[in-house]
Amino acid sequence: MTNFDFVMTVAIGSLLAGASQSTEWTAFLQTLLAMATLFFVQWSTARLRKASDRFEEITQNSPILLMRDGIFLYDALESSRVEKSDLIAKLREANVLSFDQVRAAVLETTGDMSILHGGHLDEALLSGVRKPASDR
Repeated sequence: MTNFDFVMTVAIGSLLAGASQSTEWTAFLQTLLAMATLFFVQWSTARLRKASDRFEEITQNSPILLMRDGIFLYDALESSRVEKSDLIAKLREANVLSFDQVRAAVLETTGDMSILHGGHLDEALLSGVRKPASDR
């Protein structure tokens, strides 16, 4: 979900709440027109993202590496506004028993965290993942 998708979801929810509270047809129709406009903008944006790699790059989030080979990447945690305690909670969910087991922890574009742990890590799994400047 891009930032725009998130804003769109919140805006549609707000407009839908307003439509349900409308007491006059004109207010209801204005809300429907606003929703239709937002859907058109959403559709147009999706078409532009599909047609243009540059537009896709500008509007799409990219995954970011938060931990590598058992080491917390504090610059990435700070820039992504993820607390170390939240990452540790995700490590527990992934049944990590030791930080040394973690090959990589990635904050995905959806907001989820992927925890890759165990033996060998195929570097292809990290293609397209942003690495903090201190880890490059």
